[in-house]
Amino acid sequence: MAETLLALQKVTKRFDEVTALAPTSLEVAEGSFVAIVGPSGCGKSTLFNVIAGLLEPDEGEVRLGDRVVNGATGHVGYMLQKDLLVPWRTVEDNITMVARLTRRVRREDREEARRIATQYGLGDYLRHYPSALSGGMRQRVAFMRTLVTHQDLLLLDEPFGALDAQTRLEMQQWLLQVWRESGRTVLFITHDVDESLFLSDRVLVMSPRPGRVVADIANPLDRPRTMETLLDARFVELKGRIMHLLHGGAP
Repeated sequence: MAETLLALQKVTKRFDEVTALAPTSLEVAEGSFVAIVGPSGCGKSTLFNVIAGLLEPDEGEVRLGDRVVNGATGHVGYMLQKDLLVPWRTVEDNITMVARLTRRVRREDREEARRIATQYGLGDYLRHYPSALSGGMRQRVAFMRTLVTHQDLLLLDEPFGALDAQTRLEMQQWLLQVWRESGRTVLFITHDVDESLFLSDRVLVMSPRPGRVVADIANPLDRPRTMETLLDARFVELKGRIMHLLHGGAP
């Protein structure tokens, strides 16, 4: 059994008198893919910001491996829904942006950017600017920028939410390939129940504010996932169960 990489113990976050995140405990195994679904405003992004150290919990403990990381930054890769590419920088420069912001970009950084871009289908676009890329291509660049942080844990906050349905499915399949080959651990926020089931090993369902995990659902669907996965009877049953929870049903 894989070791626990991330553990939260009764983590709580309040803003003034409003509790955004009720006491929340969870564990994420090394190398796993865990999806988080919940209604808007339930604290999903707050949870990510606490894990990333951008917010310090009011109570509880965030542990990564054997370290307590409450309020500390620099221990996760974090990707948002907006790609946040720098428009006057090339694809290669955007992939190496973290190095550019923290230290001087080295030859090794550029070589890695070229290797990853070539490996995952953007090798011919290294000298292009973001304005020349499609939405899916821009998200690939943003994910590569996250990947080269070399963090074991990647937080992906609705990265495909703005894409059309066909591009979204292509990106989901691409992400699963990258995840499988890189061996990283992924926490993935989405509003799309189909997406959560297509991608994950587990689905965490959160309640309306104050947010908390009301269900931790193991995903038994076989890998690799294909179009046929969407028609699997287990997929349909799990989707119905999660939709029931999201609309106020009892766990």
